[in-house]
Amino acid sequence: MDKKVITTNRKAFHDYTIFDKYVAGIVLTGTEIKSIRKNAINLKDSFCKIEDNEIFLYNCHISPYEQGNRFNHKAERVRKLLLNKKEILKMHSKVKKDGYSIVPLEVFITHGFAKVEIGLAKGKKLHDKRDDIAQKDQKREIDRASKIRY
Repeated sequence: MDKKVITTNRKAFHDYTIFDKYVAGIVLTGTEIKSIRKNAINLKDSFCKIEDNEIFLYNCHISPYEQGNRFNHKAERVRKLLLNKKEILKMHSKVKKDGYSIVPLEVFITHGFAKVEIGLAKGKKLHDKRDDIAQKDQKREIDRASKIRY
């Protein structure tokens, strides 16, 4: 599968524990896909919400296209995501019952179409974040030590 990753939401991996991942299409206007191909997209504070059995992406900033003139799009409009109804209902039940959040993890282009990978996530507590940072530091030290040869 030819997949070109445009952007990842690194803050989501820091603030949330990701359980399930889904790939969804994005409903875009004409100049938005051109901006996405130029890496002019930011997922930092974005989130997904389910309304009337449809899923929407909020606070995703796609910069206006430079040559778009009057046909340009709004930078932070609400965008609909395309998923199967079964997947949406499954996610909706987990959000309602178990208190999960839906966060976008990365945007990529495959076969000419922009897709977003979304994840069912639960927020981390401060001590969980500290544990993750400590584990990453330990792994980095082990990798450094294994590279050094005498």
